[in-house]
Amino acid sequence: MQGFKDFLLRGNLIELAVAFIMGTVFAAVVKAFTDIFVAALGLIVNVKGFDELRVAGLPVGPFITALVTFVLTAAVIYFAVVLPYNRFSELRKKDEPEKAASSEDLLAEIRDLLASQNRGRL
Repeated sequence: MQGFKDFLLRGNLIELAVAFIMGTVFAAVVKAFTDIFVAALGLIVNVKGFDELRVAGLPVGPFITALVTFVLTAAVIYFAVVLPYNRFSELRKKDEPEKAASSEDLLAEIRDLLASQNRGRL
């Protein structure tokens, strides 16, 4: 029982659950936005919805709807999540002090410099 309790209370399980819930809610928001966008495009093409669109008798509407949904979802995720996160990460990196080189790194640099100087003499 203790192992099960530890599993449930593990930090990354809680983070995964929160991410799943937020992803589900975010998907609903993106779907609502996509529905508005598809309806607006339908007005331009003079079709009630893309699902009814047919080309040479073939029902291409569901594919177009899925394609528009995919592109809009990717765009919203990129511009609303990925881009701000990358900018925030860059700002955090600028604020972090540079790590001092370890003694092993310094000794390796000295060794390489001495080796290059000795090659010049030969």
